[in-house]
Amino acid sequence: MCRNIRTLHNFEPHATDDEIEAAALQYVRKVSGMTKPSQANADVFEKAVHEIAHITQHLLDDLVTQAPPKDREVEAAKAKARAAKRYGTLAS
Repeated sequence: MCRNIRTLHNFEPHATDDEIEAAALQYVRKVSGMTKPSQANADVFEKAVHEIAHITQHLLDDLVTQAPPKDREVEAAKAKARAAKRYGTLAS
């Protein structure tokens, strides 16, 4: 599950609310051990996702770096090339 959590810091443009929410959801899924909570746990699950997304946004807003921002398309191409090498497929 956590393989889907991507680095969100130091990208241009900045991480969107949807990206932050998706990372928070993956984190809560991993920690709780469930991908879809039961009705009894749905409220606490959603609350945890919301709170973690909120804290993550604060973290991203407060982090500082001297490195230049990364380009999403360049990083995606690098990841695709790594996957092609790892799994022996051709990158298209």
